[in-house]
Amino acid sequence: MSFQKKILSGDFVVLAEFDPPKGVDASDLVSNLMTVKGRVDGVIVPEMAQAVMRMSALGGAALMQQQGMETIMQICSRDRNRLALQGDILAAYFLDIRNLLVVPGEEIIYGDHIDAKPILDIDELTLLRAIKGLQNGVDMAGMELKGSPEFVTGCSIKPAKNEMALEAELELAQKKVKEGAQFLVTPPVFNIPVFKDFMKKAKPLGIPVIATVFLLKSVGVARYIATNVPGAHVPDEMIARLRKSPDRITECVTIAAELVKSLKELCQGVQLVTMGWENRLPAILDAAKI
Repeated sequence: MSFQKKILSGDFVVLAEFDPPKGVDASDLVSNLMTVKGRVDGVIVPEMAQAVMRMSALGGAALMQQQGMETIMQICSRDRNRLALQGDILAAYFLDIRNLLVVPGEEIIYGDHIDAKPILDIDELTLLRAIKGLQNGVDMAGMELKGSPEFVTGCSIKPAKNEMALEAELELAQKKVKEGAQFLVTPPVFNIPVFKDFMKKAKPLGIPVIATVFLLKSVGVARYIATNVPGAHVPDEMIARLRKSPDRITECVTIAAELVKSLKELCQGVQLVTMGWENRLPAILDAAKI
């Protein structure tokens, strides 16, 4: 069953994030894709994550579609104006990409081209409205299209450092739902009790929630996230497990798998983010019995 059918029918979905290559050699990407083909329901293709230059999400998603993977293409207004965004959305449909994920996009100052100028012609709500308009056969200028695309479109929420910030994010998410968002992807989840509380607050949104499971990779990464990512809630005992383990790679895979198992009871899907360790995805799926 496809990602689209599963997400719309209420079935649990398993997604994996794969960055497009930084260059034109996609051999490693394709090799890693093949290890999860048939085991995940779809692949999320980031739009120059962390504002680091690489192949566009459109090009990367087209490449992955050619490998027989169903893709969910991220799209943001950081680097393109409304003309380019609408053109790329139409191109995505022509290239058999049927799922979009509207994201804010990280600020350019955090990337590798800090002299680049952000565009930010429209915000996330306006972009969702534009996608809905294109599906109804009309562009942002009110001009009719010759044939209209059909997508399943998702949105994301930013990490929230406190309850007030979380409430603001959920209020914004409700507006995104009104503009056509059909599923929600969360920031990385490390603390199950905290996530249970979040799910109670997110229930009024009325759309499927996909939780992000982030492979910690090392004690240093875990500590950095705990200290610098708002609302990450990395438990101290999780960091201690990594620190004490004689085999930290296996331990981080085990932790990710445990999170997946717990999240299956709480939401409608998970997104596995391995940040360069895509070769560990099969081990996570094995440990999670997926």
